[in-house]
Amino acid sequence: MKTHITYCLLSFCLLGCSGLNKPQTPPAKVKNIILVIGDGMGPQQVGLLLSYARQAPHSVITNRITAFDRMMDQGRLGISLTYTANTLVTDSAASATQLATGKFAGAEMLGLDVHGNVQENIIEKAKRMGKATGLVSDTRITHATPAAFAAHQTHRGQENSIPEDLLATEADVMFSGGLSYWLPQQANETNSSLYNELTQLTANKIDIKSSRNDDKNLLSLAKSKGYNLVFTKNELQQATGKTLGLFASSMMQNGMLEAQHRSDVNTAQPSLSDMSTQAIKILDHNPNGFFLMIEAGQIDTASHRNDTGLLLHEMLRINETLNAVLDWAATRDDTLVIVTADHETGGFGFSYSGENIPPPNHLSGTAFSDGTLFHPKYNFGKPDILDKLYTQKLSYHDIFAKFDELPKAQQTSLKLTEIVSLYSEFKITEAQATKILTTETNPFHIPDHPSLGEKRVPKIEVNGAFFVYQKENRENLLAQAVASSQQVVWATGTHTSTPVYVFVKGPEQSTQPFAKILHHTELGQLAIDLLQ
Repeated sequence: MKTHITYCLLSFCLLGCSGLNKPQTPPAKVKNIILVIGDGMGPQQVGLLLSYARQAPHSVITNRITAFDRMMDQGRLGISLTYTANTLVTDSAASATQLATGKFAGAEMLGLDVHGNVQENIIEKAKRMGKATGLVSDTRITHATPAAFAAHQTHRGQENSIPEDLLATEADVMFSGGLSYWLPQQANETNSSLYNELTQLTANKIDIKSSRNDDKNLLSLAKSKGYNLVFTKNELQQATGKTLGLFASSMMQNGMLEAQHRSDVNTAQPSLSDMSTQAIKILDHNPNGFFLMIEAGQIDTASHRNDTGLLLHEMLRINETLNAVLDWAATRDDTLVIVTADHETGGFGFSYSGENIPPPNHLSGTAFSDGTLFHPKYNFGKPDILDKLYTQKLSYHDIFAKFDELPKAQQTSLKLTEIVSLYSEFKITEAQATKILTTETNPFHIPDHPSLGEKRVPKIEVNGAFFVYQKENRENLLAQAVASSQQVVWATGTHTSTPVYVFVKGPEQSTQPFAKILHHTELGQLAIDLLQ
């Protein structure tokens, strides 16, 4: 009995010494952190890319290996909850603030905690440490996610004030769209000398217009702070030192158009991969290291609009960008790459249905040798759907833009079916087109969508409470019309509370703390701790 007790005590001691009671080794510090955020990229969106890579008969992904596969090669995987302090579901501003500060934030706030107090973000901390810093996004630099890493505002919609916060933070590189928020009101006067000066400055490649409500010229302020200004892909490729790159008046081109223009030597807009690669090249000159946030922001836009073909192209865009990051980091032992999302958007998924059930067919296996036919009860979908999604030529948004450009007399249901057929493999009937074009006057006011920056139009009744953004509701309805032929379901036109993946790759000791269930405040704090 005494021997047994002694053994138990010894076992307990050994367990305590080697297990939970052992002091935890602090995570290893790293010189560089590259944080890649897929806005709206939940597990479902990652799943779409993986399905395409592995199952599409004509996948364009080399060897069918995605950048996420590469992240898992000697990397680690965790999941993170995204909610804010007092809500079930987050928006991009609050979620990105939680990632940037490690503190809980309130909905739609930038750089503030839930009580409204200014919180130092990871870029400000990195600057104090003498590190280089950068922000890259394919949306606009004043948009919620990049803004949360540099600005301190009570609402994400304060895009007239955000540029001054960005300049005050002085990130070494800022590459994105959103030029209109940097230009004074006078830029809207097409006969003014300022308009002509800006047209020449941007090589006549960007629409010159101002979204400001004052006469501040923030490009001049940026130059006074030592920023080099670039506006085209060619200028970006030659950029060195402290650089502000603004490549579109508002949002940059979507992933579908980016792919179509990739081989065009005259294209002025850089790709997300171009911007990210050049940002790393510039930042890497700092001997103290750097922090870089890269946002693939239009995954969210595609998911809000339930546009599956566009979503696939946005996932291919983040895949290309992440591959470029991993190619650079492959030769480094001092760099941590983190890939996550601020939240999931849309509740996307492939699903089986009761429509278009395949007919019975013969199989060669011995179980069917008696002549029994294989007859599934449901339509589980064929992989060639993935190829058809890839061949979509225009986003739903641009399809409706084509429709809206027509004279009013030609804006008919039949004409909509023709336009959809021209740009997509998934057709709609005239009856479906009629339903899509049916609208009613919205009896109450809803603020403009802060993410997409579009004007309010009458609400489409059939979409219900979770399809709140008016301008793209026709797009949500088009998604519903083609759903069964795509084998696709969408739950909402807004965000969900679905936990998101956290992929990490870098020095082994630095990746270990991420391989668990986190909250975005913990994820943000881990990044801050590792960089210090």
